[in-house]
Amino acid sequence: MNVEANKALVRRFYDEVWGRGNVGFAEGVFADAYVRHDLRSTKAAPGGAGQALIAEQFRRAFPDLQWRIDLVLGEGDLVAARWTASGTHSGDWGDVAPTGKHVTFSGVNIFRFGDNGKVIEIWNHRDDLGLREQLGVVVAGAPTSAEE
Repeated sequence: MNVEANKALVRRFYDEVWGRGNVGFAEGVFADAYVRHDLRSTKAAPGGAGQALIAEQFRRAFPDLQWRIDLVLGEGDLVAARWTASGTHSGDWGDVAPTGKHVTFSGVNIFRFGDNGKVIEIWNHRDDLGLREQLGVVVAGAPTSAEE
């Protein structure tokens, strides 16, 4: 397992898919049966095509998306990356209609690589709460200013 090669692939994945919008690049990064661990209850389509679809839909909602890699660490078969993104909410994002608001949000992904050099597992931790708050979306269970 080449940790430096895996870190380089993660950096290129962010640059190509999230930074440039070349979502098809994801198909060469993720194994067909990769496992996605996500804080959201939604279910992603399998494989690199599923990851490409996630990026395509998100980039449609935030077409001017800017992506910055803050940190990449690797050990063994794992690579962890922290990133910060910003963009204007100009399209539907799931159940949220376009707000026209510019947002900045961060996340951490942990990638596990298989022997074939492809990602076989990912843990996705994006600050959706902070993102939704910036968009003015009511978050169930969160106190309103009158309740605080």
